[in-house]
Amino acid sequence: MEYFFTILQVIIAMINLTVTNEICSLQGEYVYPTLSKEGDIIIGGIFPFHNSWEISELVYLVKPQPPECRSLDFRGFQYSQSLIFATEEINNSSSLLPGVSLGYKIYDTCRSTAMTVRTVMALVNGNEKTVLDEPCTKPAQVQTIIGDTYSSPSMAIASSIGPFRIPMISHYATCNCLSDKRKYPSFLRTIPSDYYQSRALAEMVKHFGWTWVGAIRRDDDYGNSGMATFTEAAEQLGICLEYSLTFFKTYSQEKVLRIIQQIKSSTSRVIVGFLDDMDLGILLRVFFEHNITGYQWVGTEAWIFDPVLAALDEHSILQGAIGLAIPKTTVTGLQDFILDINPLKSAGRDIFPKFWEALFGCKYTLPNDSDDTKVCTGEEKLSEIENTFTDMSPMPIFSNVYKAVYAVAHTLHDLLGCTQTCPTKKQPDPFTFLEHLKRVHFKTKDGEEVYFDENGDPPAKYDIINWQKGEENQHEFVTVGLYDSSFPAQNRLAVNMASIVWAQNNNQVPVSVCSESCPPGTRKAVQKGKPICCFDCIPCAEGEISNMTDSIQCEQCYQDYWSNHHRDECVKKEIEFLSYEETMGILLTAVSIFGAFITITIAIIFFRYKNTPIVKANNSELSFLLLFSLALCFLCSLTFIGQPSEWSCMLRHTAFGITFVLCISCVLGKTIVVLMAFRATLPGSNVMKWFGPPQQRLSVLTFTLIQALICVLWLTTSPPFPFKNLNYYKEKIILECQLGSAVGFWAVLSYIGVLALLCFILAFLARKLPDKFNEAKFITFSMLIFCAVWITFIPAYVSSPGKFTVAVEIFAILASSFGLLFCIFLPKCYVIILKPEQNTKKQMMGKVPVK
Repeated sequence: MEYFFTILQVIIAMINLTVTNEICSLQGEYVYPTLSKEGDIIIGGIFPFHNSWEISELVYLVKPQPPECRSLDFRGFQYSQSLIFATEEINNSSSLLPGVSLGYKIYDTCRSTAMTVRTVMALVNGNEKTVLDEPCTKPAQVQTIIGDTYSSPSMAIASSIGPFRIPMISHYATCNCLSDKRKYPSFLRTIPSDYYQSRALAEMVKHFGWTWVGAIRRDDDYGNSGMATFTEAAEQLGICLEYSLTFFKTYSQEKVLRIIQQIKSSTSRVIVGFLDDMDLGILLRVFFEHNITGYQWVGTEAWIFDPVLAALDEHSILQGAIGLAIPKTTVTGLQDFILDINPLKSAGRDIFPKFWEALFGCKYTLPNDSDDTKVCTGEEKLSEIENTFTDMSPMPIFSNVYKAVYAVAHTLHDLLGCTQTCPTKKQPDPFTFLEHLKRVHFKTKDGEEVYFDENGDPPAKYDIINWQKGEENQHEFVTVGLYDSSFPAQNRLAVNMASIVWAQNNNQVPVSVCSESCPPGTRKAVQKGKPICCFDCIPCAEGEISNMTDSIQCEQCYQDYWSNHHRDECVKKEIEFLSYEETMGILLTAVSIFGAFITITIAIIFFRYKNTPIVKANNSELSFLLLFSLALCFLCSLTFIGQPSEWSCMLRHTAFGITFVLCISCVLGKTIVVLMAFRATLPGSNVMKWFGPPQQRLSVLTFTLIQALICVLWLTTSPPFPFKNLNYYKEKIILECQLGSAVGFWAVLSYIGVLALLCFILAFLARKLPDKFNEAKFITFSMLIFCAVWITFIPAYVSSPGKFTVAVEIFAILASSFGLLFCIFLPKCYVIILKPEQNTKKQMMGKVPVK
């Protein structure tokens, strides 16, 4: 950019060389300043002394007259008084710019961008009507321009004078767009940018829980730029705009009715107004006509602190409005100076009579048709009236004008090298002055710090203002909080909620949401085709939770945890295993102990009657060993009950496998003895010597050792171990014994099955032995029961869930054990106890004798 302007200066210099003989003359009409005072260095000012203008009819036959300004605006006079006060104070100072006098030329803009640019050109180039014998290129007539009040004219001014690097300091133009130094390199301001205001408004709306709002903005650079920044900040904070409407005072009735219809059809109860006081004043009448009341208004500094607007709000449409205002400040002596009309009288003789007439509602010259208009005497007292000029509520804005003048003075003081006095009164060139102005840093006499950031903006601080009704039913502006952009993000906004009066005139914060908040245990699901603020609340899935309001997703619980009924907390999963405390565990334990007790009882009976023929005839040694193994079988089922551990997992399967093999080996031995005994009765048979007691013991030992070897290999290679089964039940943890090696487990079962099947076959072959032989049929029935139980066990074991798997296994052990016990030993006990007459050698000899 600097390179561009260097080239521009070279081109201008070359043009000057070619037109040295040309003279400079004023083109167009002379534009007089509204207020002025001569000085060594002139400060320009542009303020709206009128609210509107009127253009004469264009006939294209004669040169049109300049626009005529209408309706005096007292605010412009207050701003001018602030500039004059600062100038006079500096001129009277012995420490700031000693020996240098500041003058001013203040122009009226009439709130017209075209007239604003025209006055700026007058400030920059001068207004001489005489023909000057000098080059047209000369320094600017003013050192700095202070103004304008509004953003759109300020943009036009900044664009016009920016290439010449003439500084412009605005006291009230807040558009964020003016912070772009590429477009507006010489623009500075003493009021914060709307960038901060828009973000502060968004944070405030979020603070009150309003996520569904409407917006109306002024259809110009101020409104459009501010609303764009607000919308961006709102989206980042999760706030949605149901509508964003534009308005301008020149809108047709049809456009205004469309705005009314949009507001009426909306569901949001909060309206953000990026408007100025005049816009809202026009809308108030329309809102009342269409009964648009009860809305919570959120406002900008352009209207939230305006007493004129408050006076227009006769029907309390803006009651409870809340918004941002420039913080209250004081400038010692400024209020008294503004209310002193003499400076205006001496500085602007032409406009002063109009000002006096408007101020006191009188006329110096009465029209012929007027009877009730009073005559101005010139002795009217300002203390006897109350109007906009006497209202000092915009003192922060007056202070901004004051600070702008002082920023210029401090910069000049440094550039001119002033100490006791200033060695020169020559006006610095604009470029040098602008660069120093950007870096100025000072404190006012009241201790307020003044400086500009890299964008030419001051630090952003706002008071939060709430419209409330006073005792006389008048609006009062109550400060209920503050916003400071220099604080950390979480501390920028501070609001006293208890002191706020809301639009509905109650103590409850208004609700303005598209969808009600989703409670913990649910998540938000955006409704198709609608903004993110419109959503449905979807319950979290099983195993997932959300423990905060308006959660956007549900979180998965950790492995050992599960969601509770409300889906808002992860709780420890229920641990399931077959315990001794539960009913099923107690019953199985009782049955196991009962079985062991019956077995021991039978063993005692057999031991008591061991010398009786029936005990001797049934191979008492194998019988006692079988009873011992059956007792172990009953007791080994207890190892399946209780919380699985490393030792219990290894013990339960190996103990079960070995004890059952021992049991089946004994039965198998008895079966073989039965067959051998039958063969031994045949003439010339010598079979029993091959399967006598030593061979019987060896066979039982061999069969059992084979199973023991299988178990040792299983435990050595991949033993069973405790395992948390998280897959079968999502909400439960099943503690079970993982088999480790499935091959080892099924090898143990298969070996038991092979022995049982062999025993069953041999017993089945003995079915045609004599009917009264004491063991044959009993072994057959017991093996039939055993095989039936274990064949049924396999599918039941595989399909049973959780602890029922263990219960099925215990049931199979107990059922098969009881089957062997009752089928083999119950008939003998029946004879021993109830039929002792049959337990004689004679009775036994009547049957096939057994050696």
